[in-house]
Amino acid sequence: MKINPEVFVTCAVTGSGDTVNRNPNVPVTPAEIADAALAAAEAGASIVHIHARDPETKKNSRNTALFREVVERIRERNSDVIINLTGGNGGDLVLGVEDPFVFGADTDVVGPDERITHIAQLRPEIGSLDCGSLNFDDIIYATTPSYLRRMAGVMQRMGVKPEIEVFELGHIELAKQLISEGLIDLHPHFQLCLGIKYGAPATPDAMKALRDALPLGATWSAFGIGRLQIPMVAQSVLMGGNVRVGLEDNLYLDKGTLANNEQLVERAVSIIEAIGSKVIGPAETRKKLGLRPSGNII
Repeated sequence: MKINPEVFVTCAVTGSGDTVNRNPNVPVTPAEIADAALAAAEAGASIVHIHARDPETKKNSRNTALFREVVERIRERNSDVIINLTGGNGGDLVLGVEDPFVFGADTDVVGPDERITHIAQLRPEIGSLDCGSLNFDDIIYATTPSYLRRMAGVMQRMGVKPEIEVFELGHIELAKQLISEGLIDLHPHFQLCLGIKYGAPATPDAMKALRDALPLGATWSAFGIGRLQIPMVAQSVLMGGNVRVGLEDNLYLDKGTLANNEQLVERAVSIIEAIGSKVIGPAETRKKLGLRPSGNII
């Protein structure tokens, strides 16, 4: 175990889950999402991970115009923070019980090009790439190798670095295959997603197993879900990784106390510094991840 001496923080500010009615601080409109991202950056986040929501329904949206407004609002006030746009929308499949081809109401499945239209048009520095399928209770998040080849190829051509999100060991093996095929560049960046139901649990053993399976030269971050978000901050730094916090993954600062994104970033920063590590800013994070310089960003 080698402690990471220089840690970057990602803030996932809103996500796509049904969380709006459980915490009023979950941002919905482009203005609210941008404000939350900017506050997280002020608190110490180098990267902001962005989903868009429909302002009317408050639900997840793939509308490129909404993503564009969020990005433009952020860039009007902060030209430095690293923007990471989700590429995970459009993979939710609910099979019927009596007839599997009568899909449930929560089904939202589109092809690989439509999943990342906003990334192809806006060309952020980072786009998330969920590297495989997984059961989310009765929802199957469905992403096949052929879909991933298509999406990874588009990101590569557009100069967008994929954040390879993995929920279990098989996802890392699939990512290694894409790397071997030249669809993901060397020195990849992984996000270890822990605590998702039926995925890897948010435990030290699971984090270590995923970390140990990563290809040589990879950088990585990790996060835990819910009450395990903050413990996984410390665990990731102790194992040599970086961290992610935010309302996408956890709604509480303490038991019974609702959080906002800024507070979660501040808590993560305090833990990282208490361990004896340094929280690095966007410029150092760009260098660490091999991103293009800040003068050439959207």
